[in-house]
This record gives sequence, structure tokens and C-alpha cells, in this order.
Amino acid sequence: MAGSAPILEMTGITKTFPGVKALSDVTLTVRRGDVHAICGENGAGKSTLMKVLSGVHPHGSYDGTIRFNGAEVTFNNIRDSEHAGIVIIHQELALIPELSIAENIFLGNEETRRGAIDWVKTNNRARDLLARVGLAEDPETPIKNIGVGKQQLVEIAKALAKDVQLLILDEPTAALNEEDSRHLLDLIRGLQGKGITSIMISHKLNEIEAIADAITIIRDGQTVETLDVREGAVDEDRIIRGMVGRSLESRFPDHTPEIGEVMFEVKGWTVAHPQVPDRLVAKQSDFFVRRGEIVGFAGLMGSGRTELMRSIFGHSYGTWLGGEMTLNGTRVDLRSVPAAIDAGIGYVTEDRKSLGLNLLDDIKTTTVSAKLKKIAHNLVIDRRAEHSAADDYRKQLRTKTPSVDYDVAKLSGGNQQKVVLAKWLFTDPDLLILDEPTRGIDVGAKYEIYGIIQRLASQGKGVIVVSSELPELLGLSDRIYTISEGRITGVLDKGHADQESLMRLMTKTSTTPKDAA
Repeated sequence: MAGSAPILEMTGITKTFPGVKALSDVTLTVRRGDVHAICGENGAGKSTLMKVLSGVHPHGSYDGTIRFNGAEVTFNNIRDSEHAGIVIIHQELALIPELSIAENIFLGNEETRRGAIDWVKTNNRARDLLARVGLAEDPETPIKNIGVGKQQLVEIAKALAKDVQLLILDEPTAALNEEDSRHLLDLIRGLQGKGITSIMISHKLNEIEAIADAITIIRDGQTVETLDVREGAVDEDRIIRGMVGRSLESRFPDHTPEIGEVMFEVKGWTVAHPQVPDRLVAKQSDFFVRRGEIVGFAGLMGSGRTELMRSIFGHSYGTWLGGEMTLNGTRVDLRSVPAAIDAGIGYVTEDRKSLGLNLLDDIKTTTVSAKLKKIAHNLVIDRRAEHSAADDYRKQLRTKTPSVDYDVAKLSGGNQQKVVLAKWLFTDPDLLILDEPTRGIDVGAKYEIYGIIQRLASQGKGVIVVSSELPELLGLSDRIYTISEGRITGVLDKGHADQESLMRLMTKTSTTPKDAA
């Protein structure tokens, strides 16, 4: 029953990495049957704390004690914590694309008979588990053939197969659209009704406010406070104040746009899917961006927003079938990423792990990687200039890191996003395309990134922002285009746009819009 005795008590947890104290005397108490949220800025230590709990950081690598179900526990790896009934679902899903749903659910926990896998039992049990999470998929379907929202449900089914008592979800809705997010939150509530306790890390404060029974706020590796939602007086502003140590008067910095002439225009842009030639992902798309203008793109998941932007950026997605592009008054034919960069276009991808970063590099190498010639003399990289440039962006973006020699793989997700942004700012683009620039980023860091986007616009550059969060687009953009099924279905200026009007256009399929003046 919610509100009963603690199922988990973490006391005095301190974890140090070389040059960084990630956690300092953190305390966390979770009541049995609760949905307990953990909030904090990027790099505050939320994920590190959960890795300590789940054995990713083994006993002996940290100070402090963990009590689970009333007894002190020591976990040396994830298997130990799973055996006790604690299962963690990381922000980056740990599924193998080529294996089936059933194979992923029981990987490392196989159903066997006489030393061999019992496939009938495996698929039948997988089907039952999928039904529990509301997923009507064939268990033999390869993971790569289902969307991210469904993959998240497979991860939960996998947890249920391990007799989970405490489920840890790290940014479970970060990559999901609104419908999939609602379904996942409903599922968490349903699990709560069956006695499963959940810990949820999220930057989506509206979701936390809606689902959490208690909220622990961590700042700079230390516990700030735990709020009991059932006692009332907990809203987004209250959570933000705890996270950043101050009130945010507005979610968006003040900005007065100074919009000039058209500097980028696309007409009749048509692109086919790379594997399915008769499926168009961009259909006769027309749009423009003016100097000093922030242009938003809104669409449901699968609408073709990212496909359109990637195809524009050096034809890096799909098969181009037609259309023309004009940049600074000149028609351009940019058929490669280097050509797009040289022309003055930058692209911050939505998939920072696979497309935005090389996780084997350090921060300074990543920052300058998109335009090495800017710091090279006679084809030799000036290491001093490299370090200086990277450090300037570290300070500008307030990236939390001991130094720019630090590996990007060791940064939190939000700080990795800042490094990706630094990489493209270093190229000094005339047009910067940002695809989900604040996904998985805390409210304080969002405010900083919004300020950077506005400063770029104030410098006379063009900015395109693709986002799944309509409030973000409404607060940031001067105009917003809508996309549905690969076609641009409308465009609204800031003064005429609201969530309802955007959603109406995002679900249309047969409109050829006229650009707003």
C-alpha cells in the first residue's frame, strides 16, 4: 500500500570519479508502492545514484549503505540487484535490434528445457508479458521493426519477467510522443496498483507532477529535499526552485526579434525512403527562413520532420527526387554533408549518441570536429587553438566537466547535448537546424540553450527548431510550420499559434499551405 514502510533506504551515498565528486552524502527513502520521482539538473547525480543502487557501480566503489526490504544489501553487478527484485531501465534502451521481442525479454534469463531453449514456452510467456504492458505484437517480431515507444514497453515486460519489486525508469518518456508517454504513465500507475514500486527520473515536470507520490530533488550531487505530493502545494515552479536554487520567472529569456530578408528557401523538396523507394518521406515541401528568424517545425512522431531536415543537410537521409534550395540568394546543390557545412549549414541531430557524437573522443576533439580547417595550419591541427576553442564553448554553455580533455561518454546526457551544440556553433553557421535540441535536458539548461538560440537569431542567422514539445515551439519560434505524413500542412506566425491550432494542422494530410507573410 502506498505510504507504508520504506522498501528502500539509501544513506550517506558518496561516489567520486577522477576529478569529480558525483554524489556527496545523498539520502533517499522510497515507500513501498509509491511512484517516487527524482529531479535535478543535468549532471546533478540522478543517474549515478541509480547506478549505485542497481550495482552498475558495485559495492566498494562508493561510500554509504543501502537497505532494501529492511535488510542491508551489497550489489556487485546488475545480476545481483535483479536477483533481489530491483530492475533498472536506462535512458538508452538496452535492446538488441536484430533479436526478436521474445529473445530480448528473456536474454540472460532464458526459458530452457533439458539444456535447450524452449521456444514454445518462451514465446507464450512473452505473449503474456506483452499483454500485461498493453502491447499486441507478435513475440517473434524483430525489435528493429517496432518504434521507440513500443521498445520502452518491451523493456518493462522484460522487467516483469524478472519478478520486479522496484522498477527504476531513467527518462522513460524522453523519446516518446505525447500519446506513447500517456500510455507509459498509465502503465506505471497500473503496476503501482499491483504492488510494484517505481523510481522515475524525468525532466518532464508536468508528468512528474501528475504521477509522483513523492519527489526527491538532487542538486550538485547532494539531496536538497523530498516533497510529499499528497500533502499538496507541489507544482512545477516549486520543483524548479528546488532544482536550480532559484525561481525562474519565465521558461524563455526575453527576446525581441529583428527579422530581415529571406536567407534560406526550399521549394518542391521531394525525398523517398532509403529502403522503401515508393514511400515518400518529404512531399513537395516548400518553406523559407528569414535572417534573424527562429522557425519551428511541429509534427507527430513519424510525420517526416527529421527526415526532411536530414535530407536538406547534405542529402544525408533518403533518396532525393526533386526540389531546389536557395541560400543567401544563390541556388545551391549540396549533395554531401561537407558541402552543407562549407555552405554555412549546421545540424544538431536528435540522436546525439549515434549521429551527434563519437563516444570515443574527448570534449575538445568533438567540439572542433565538424570544421577542423578552422584551427589547422598547413593541414596540422593547432592543439592550443583546439583547447582554447573548446574551453570557450565549455564556459559559454556552462558544460559541467572537469576539463575539455574529459571523454564525452562520461558526461550526463544534457552535457553531451551541450557538446553537440558547441560542435555546430564552432562551424559558425548561417543556418542552424536543431532537431529536438532540449530532449532529456533539465529546465535550467533549457533556458540557457533557448538564450543561445535567440542570440544566434539576433546575430542575423537563421534558426530552424524541430521539437515534439509544442509549448517549446510556441515560446521560442517566430513562425511554426506543421508536417503530417511527409507534407507541410500549414504555417502560423507566433501571434496566431496555439497548441490546438497546431495539433489541428499536424493531423491534416491534404493541404498545400501558403507561407505567412
